[in-house]
Amino acid sequence: MTVLAGDRTAAPLAPVTATLHAAFGTDDLPGLASGLFVSDDLGWVPATELVDGARLPEILAVARQRWSATPHAAAALTWKGYAYWLCLPVVLGWASARRVPLLHPEDVLVRVEEHRPLLRLGLRRTTTVAVLPSDPLALANLPEVRVVAGEADLLAALRASLLDAHLAPMLDALHAQVRLGARTLLGSVASGVAHGVLRAADSLPGSSAETISTLLETLGVADLVDLVPGPTGELTVQRRTCCLAFTLPQPKICAGCCLRTA
Repeated sequence: MTVLAGDRTAAPLAPVTATLHAAFGTDDLPGLASGLFVSDDLGWVPATELVDGARLPEILAVARQRWSATPHAAAALTWKGYAYWLCLPVVLGWASARRVPLLHPEDVLVRVEEHRPLLRLGLRRTTTVAVLPSDPLALANLPEVRVVAGEADLLAALRASLLDAHLAPMLDALHAQVRLGARTLLGSVASGVAHGVLRAADSLPGSSAETISTLLETLGVADLVDLVPGPTGELTVQRRTCCLAFTLPQPKICAGCCLRTA
């Protein structure tokens, strides 16, 4: 993937949208707003209302009805989808161009969809993007750009916004609704990060395994998945926890599930 310097300066998340298009073959992704940003927020709610638990009961009620799921399965599957789509722009931003959208809850908008997946996520135009001093954006004097000192600081900013400020408090709010183990839920975060990198592997520089390892270590979830060779030697994700999809009326055993037997 090649992104011209001028394009990189004009559109801070251009490397992310280009990588998403290359990975999925379309800009119309089921779980993300087209182009990542929400132009008209009618029908969208800020993710703060999920993180503080205010909207979780109604969303989980929709999930239970849609999937005919138990409360535990509905919560686990809602979280799994949310975490995957939330992590994807962050993961691909860091991996493709060392540009990290800082997805604090107030900068993320959420909408319940009539069809799969349950939730669609989008970003506010004012979402901050963290970059390295060597990035052309560092000299662009854009209000939404935050320049950090180096690689370690960029990863620290990634964790602070994605996990500490967003997913961790949302996990706590979810616990107030349904008793699910943190390990089970964080396993879906680890799986989502790994699957996101592998989905876009052909468009990303460097080793996919090293990229995944760095991101999982940063988020503190490296012990929840393994990378194992698939039938033709390609990397696949083996979970150590289960998303509970097997408990649905039409049970599903996901590829790489810890319940799958050889």
